[in-house]
Amino acid sequence: MHDLIPLVLRALQLLFAIILLGMAGWLVSITSGSYFGYSYNSPSPISFMLFTTIWTIFPALTYLVLAPRFLPLSANNKIIHLVMDAITALFWFAGFIALAAWYGDHDYCLGNFCGVVVATCVFGAFEWLLFTATTVLSALDWNRTRGNSSAAKTAPETTVV
Repeated sequence: MHDLIPLVLRALQLLFAIILLGMAGWLVSITSGSYFGYSYNSPSPISFMLFTTIWTIFPALTYLVLAPRFLPLSANNKIIHLVMDAITALFWFAGFIALAAWYGDHDYCLGNFCGVVVATCVFGAFEWLLFTATTVLSALDWNRTRGNSSAAKTAPETTVV
């Protein structure tokens, strides 16, 4: 049961990240391009949400899920897990707050755009909560095992005279 909770949280993080990849990608495609020779870029909060989604799927979740299973113990450091969770939680917090603040500055709404922006903010907030939960779990795990090393677990060989 103890190992099931982090795995379920990671699965939800991946599911929400895939959903957010579609929504943030659509928002970037709608808000960037060119019009009669003038090019325009998507607003920074929308681009940051797309970056955070890509960061979540590829470096963060790929390492956090696969490292404990396939990497040697020296490359699978618990402090790296804690830092990756904390950085990703910080990215999600900054992303959904920035997008909500950017959206709150606009008094108009065009088509599905506003609904997708709101849904992106809500899913971003859920991702932040999920990564905050896994950051707490990683911190507790690190604190519980930080004095233990593989060398300390093995008893020293002694000879009986």
